Amino acid sequence: MTVTGHVRGHGPVRRPDLDGIPTYSSARPGPVPVQVRASSNEAPGEAPDELVEAIATAGRRGGRYPVLAGLDLAAALAARHSLAAEQVAVGDGALSVLDRTLLSFVTPGAKVVMAWRSYEAYPISAMVSRSTPVLVPLTSEGTHDLDRMAGEVDDTTAAVIVCNPNNPTGTTVPWPDLEAFLDALPTTVVAVLDEAYVEYADPTGRPSLAELTTRPNVMVLRTFSKAYAMAGLRVGWAASTPEIISAVRSVSPPFPVSTPGVAAALCSLGHPEWLEARVRETRAQRDQVTTLLRGHGLPVLDSQSNFVWLPIGAETTRFAEVAADHGVLVRPFADEGVRITVGDPGLPALLESVLAGVDHP
Repeated sequence: MTVTGHVRGHGPVRRPDLDGIPTYSSARPGPVPVQVRASSNEAPGEAPDELVEAIATAGRRGGRYPVLAGLDLAAALAARHSLAAEQVAVGDGALSVLDRTLLSFVTPGAKVVMAWRSYEAYPISAMVSRSTPVLVPLTSEGTHDLDRMAGEVDDTTAAVIVCNPNNPTGTTVPWPDLEAFLDALPTTVVAVLDEAYVEYADPTGRPSLAELTTRPNVMVLRTFSKAYAMAGLRVGWAASTPEIISAVRSVSPPFPVSTPGVAAALCSLGHPEWLEARVRETRAQRDQVTTLLRGHGLPVLDSQSNFVWLPIGAETTRFAEVAADHGVLVRPFADEGVRITVGDPGLPALLESVLAGVDHP
């Protein structure tokens, strides 16, 4: 059989527009066994017994498909937030829902405007969707420069992404400023508000999801990976208008979340006291760690998340290496700063040793 155009000895040709695409990175352990992994913004600790049982029970039904489109979880989330069920889409993590959103609304060559530094997966998602990521530097205070971002929006812009609280700086955009920014956006531009860490933030003045999603172009991303301590179960979701959600669902897998993932999310929603305790404890340690670091003369931004950010520039690599030598894995961003996830009970004591090593090389 002859296949027209077939050339023996050559494999598939990769899309040339993906040449040079950034690689999602992670922290590397040092020579000492890791005692505290403070690099991935996870919520440490074991799951409650009732959650483990819910996952195990769901696993016994693993031979059957989940509910189509995760509509059982979508309905529960909608009810929790005073939304219609058709205003919620679920996926295997918030990033997955973002990818489907860009796939739905971004045409090849269009611009996706985002702050930088922010979540490092954003430029990757934009490039995979054949769009052009436009990186707008943060302000000197480590927050989104909304005026500069608005200045980058033109007729070729398909989406903007605002990470609030921002990863890795932990800073937030004041709600009046963000609402003014949204008001000024063309309604043809999808405004993605990534609220992966919102449970850790001060809720003062924050509009409800029901209020935010009255806007025709706003999508709010949420996740169970952070404050709900379910990073390994891969459950994320989004709230928006029925029109945007319908478009996202149309390009999503028919079963976007696993049966155990749905069961764990539903169980967690039924136990708000778990979330409240975790957030309370994380905020307390965040304050403790911030005070400790500042006591050693390190610059630490005020954080509204489950991590703290040290903008230490050229000292970044050395700090991360000293931390690894003491069994603490932190997340360095070369020549920019270090992000330290809080929550592990052993972190403050180990940080004391790290800081002694940094102070006295």
